[in-house]
Amino acid sequence: MALVANRRSVMTLFSAHNCVRCHRIRIILAEKDIAVDVVNLSPDDLPEDLSDLNPYNEVPTLVDRDLALYGTHVITEYLDERFPHPPLMPVDPVSRAAARLALYRVERDWYAGMDLIAQSTGSGLAKARKMLRESLLNATEIFDLKPFFLSDEFSIVDSAIAPVMWRLPSAGIPLEGLPKSIQTYADRVCSRESFQLSLTEAERELRE
Repeated sequence: MALVANRRSVMTLFSAHNCVRCHRIRIILAEKDIAVDVVNLSPDDLPEDLSDLNPYNEVPTLVDRDLALYGTHVITEYLDERFPHPPLMPVDPVSRAAARLALYRVERDWYAGMDLIAQSTGSGLAKARKMLRESLLNATEIFDLKPFFLSDEFSIVDSAIAPVMWRLPSAGIPLEGLPKSIQTYADRVCSRESFQLSLTEAERELRE
């Protein structure tokens, strides 16, 4: 697949069918109703010339005309600044810093937890599930505070958490076993139109 040669004027996202980080980008694209070509690739068989766009040869990779971006947090903030309506980051510096800290913890704890579950078997899998579940439980009070995570409105942080919530049952962590506030939050973010539009067929099958 000649990725570079096939670049068009419209924005292109090189994604994967079932990737928590790619899903996060697709949610933002849907939330902002951005016209984009989504090219879903197999993470185990990425075309070599993807490295012409991304030296790490990985997804997600976003191409906007002559600009190629990689790194999930870089892409998400670029999209929010490039397409400011609706805004997904707070306006004031203190709230923006709080959002970035929340994203950092989501990536370090919950994304890493999902990765570990996917890579583990046997007793290691049980331990990975326990660690992720306990990390979620530690955030119960935050889920109790507001309709969305640290916010009254859907934000860039929710776009990062929603893919985790969707995947918990398939990862062996039933939502029914989590506090009501987390269940309510999961229902709220996963029922949004933008979230439903962001789902690939493979991601829909996770809940079937």
